[in-house]
Amino acid sequence: MRPARHRSPARGPQTGGAARATAGRTRRLVRAALVGVTTGAAVVAIALLVREQWPPLVQLDEHAVTAGAALTASHPELLRTLVVWQWAFLAAHLLVPVAALCLVYWWRTGNATRTWWALTTILTAWGLSNLLKELVRRARPVLDQPVESAGGFSFPSGHAANTAAMATTLVVLVWPSLRSRALRVAAVAGAAVLTVATGADRVMLGVHYPSDVVAGVLFGVGFVLASYLAYQHWSAPRREPGTSS
Repeated sequence: MRPARHRSPARGPQTGGAARATAGRTRRLVRAALVGVTTGAAVVAIALLVREQWPPLVQLDEHAVTAGAALTASHPELLRTLVVWQWAFLAAHLLVPVAALCLVYWWRTGNATRTWWALTTILTAWGLSNLLKELVRRARPVLDQPVESAGGFSFPSGHAANTAAMATTLVVLVWPSLRSRALRVAAVAGAAVLTVATGADRVMLGVHYPSDVVAGVLFGVGFVLASYLAYQHWSAPRREPGTSS
């Protein structure tokens, strides 16, 4: 008699699907780490240049904030508009309406985990941006004729960081529910306009240097993207009702 042959169990569709899912989750986790490290490195690099008073950066910062404040001082209507924008886009004032939009998304889609990811990411970004200020401790711009004043430290811009983080989070949150390319382009463009306008507001009021704003935007956008990739690793993305992707 021939000895019985032992066959290895065949890899069925379920086994192959599980392997692909695991590989996909691993790729998302690696991407999250890369985005997080890259964002952190960029913000740290700017912070080091600020701490070391790198002459080209200092000259650019000083020239931009002086010119911006001078332009604002010569146009009272512009000054009033910028002050209103500053108040409206303070993180504490944005938090309630942004949280309300997240809850509306939850009500419309029933996707609780994605909603809680958004809320947690926004609050964490807010806390970390404040922590960065305490670590770098950069003084605010000092102008001969200031047009506005602000307390606390300057780097990074909290307004820019939190506007970028909240706008990016909202775009990522609703992305699967946007059913056309036009809607997606409009969402990204709207988030970009709000973020750029907030950054310009800070420089033209003379309360932040451009490097503060750039670091804030980099931190806000990069942190949210890294957070979302990590969320995808933890919880496979749900298909939204009525969407095909």
